[in-house]
Amino acid sequence: MNVDKARKRIEKHVKKGFKGYPLISLAYSGETIDCATRVAIQFIAEEGAEPQEQSFVAKTDVRKDEVIQTTLLKIIERAEANTVTEIEGVSLIS
Repeated sequence: MNVDKARKRIEKHVKKGFKGYPLISLAYSGETIDCATRVAIQFIAEEGAEPQEQSFVAKTDVRKDEVIQTTLLKIIERAEANTVTEIEGVSLIS
């Protein structure tokens, strides 16, 4: 799948807002705010449940990595997530 197409489909899920659980949250981080080299995806099955987290790391920007973006989309779809949130921007790794 094309990286732009995957990003647009993820953004479509994010724009829906809170629709209940299961919930998936995406957080990008990197050494600069211009290049996210890590993405953490967190899954919460129900309110009060312990979150499960997985991260993906790349040498380049993960937001432009076709394999990582397609994988994130597949995780969202397979988890049948009702809510997808994305923390805006890139947090700095110290």
